[in-house]
Amino acid sequence: MTIEYLKRGKPEADRAEDDAKTRAVVEATLKDIETRGDTAVRELSEKFDNYSPESFRLSQAQIDELIGQLTDRELEDIKFAQAQVRNFAQAQRDSMLDIEVETLPGVILGHKNIPVQSVGCYIPGGKFPMVASAHMSVATASVAGVPRIIACTPPFEGKPNAAVIAAMHLGGAHEIYVMGGIQAIGAMALGTETIEPVHMLVGPGNAFVAEAKRQLFGRVGIDLFAGPTETMVIADDTVDAEMCATDLLGQAEHGYNSPCVLLTNSRKLAEETLSEVDRILDILPTAGTARVSWEEYGEVILCDTYDEMLQVADDIASEHVQVMTDRDDWFLENMTCYGALFLGPRTNVSNGDKVIGTNHTLPTKKAGRYTGGLWVGKYLKTHSYQKVLTDEAATLIGEYGSRLCMLEGFVGHAEQCNVRVRRYGGINVPYGEAAPYRDAAE
Repeated sequence: MTIEYLKRGKPEADRAEDDAKTRAVVEATLKDIETRGDTAVRELSEKFDNYSPESFRLSQAQIDELIGQLTDRELEDIKFAQAQVRNFAQAQRDSMLDIEVETLPGVILGHKNIPVQSVGCYIPGGKFPMVASAHMSVATASVAGVPRIIACTPPFEGKPNAAVIAAMHLGGAHEIYVMGGIQAIGAMALGTETIEPVHMLVGPGNAFVAEAKRQLFGRVGIDLFAGPTETMVIADDTVDAEMCATDLLGQAEHGYNSPCVLLTNSRKLAEETLSEVDRILDILPTAGTARVSWEEYGEVILCDTYDEMLQVADDIASEHVQVMTDRDDWFLENMTCYGALFLGPRTNVSNGDKVIGTNHTLPTKKAGRYTGGLWVGKYLKTHSYQKVLTDEAATLIGEYGSRLCMLEGFVGHAEQCNVRVRRYGGINVPYGEAAPYRDAAE
């Protein structure tokens, strides 16, 4: 096997050191929010966003005024994107059925899909107003039937961003707050004097937002660990360097720590892509951000075979995987660890980010090994139930249960079964003993 790195990113040890610093900051900040509530949230907003309104929650009049700042075309574009997201989310929801089956005569088992009762949606917006993130979290929660949806977004250039607020409102948010970062995540999860805490947090964000969600997981549910954007391009000589470089840098502009990887079996493509990245960075308006991500987190990996490319791709488990080869469906059939696939040169990650209908909140930092991205099912809890309708079924299940409980030494558990065996089966089981075995003929 020959796997050659033509370019490497920042060493793992350096990345781990950055993560440790982030963890410490987040831990202290969350503790402050839990202790001092609204006061801490306001101080953090003043410090990091230079923003301290009379109320962080927008009134309906404020929402209407902000929506009124958008052109008809802008509103129509937002509504079109939300329709695509809602349509796909509804199709996913329709695939999730409540079930009820009779597993033995008189024994009924089932499950119900019940929406989470309150969700806090974080929509990033400090560097770029992430209008599309509102579709992904708020609109999808609405399709799931969540009865309380609150949404937070940081101010953009010192004030609420009209397009983001419109997307939140049209998506179905019941409460909209203009606050960002750790303070938004902490306020939604822990609650303050003016904000009721939620049961679940969703939405992407920077490293501090992702770490805050990680630390709060357990106290509240989360969708997944969605940190800084990652992208991988898997390509062979069926495409050119301009396409590959554009798809790498299109995601590198998200932040200063957005990994972007080219995985190819063509040395010519790899070398030309390195040159093309340099060319585009000289003309890209967001190169100030993208260049840092490329220099510190960009990688170019050259493999001999498609099987090697598959192995490396599954090991990296990138958030976004753009596949442009002569066997795109082969990768679809065989890849097992990723956030989302974008198959063929006609599509791209931006389609998924903004408009096509699949959700763009996806697993990062190898979380694609054990979870997929945000979808309508993340907002639903599948709860089981059971009914025993006949004396015969209560006796049969009770006898087995009694013996299995005693096998483990749980006498109290066994008595829960035994009392049913005595009452509904008329069988005298001494207290604290296992139910006797009976032949089926009995």
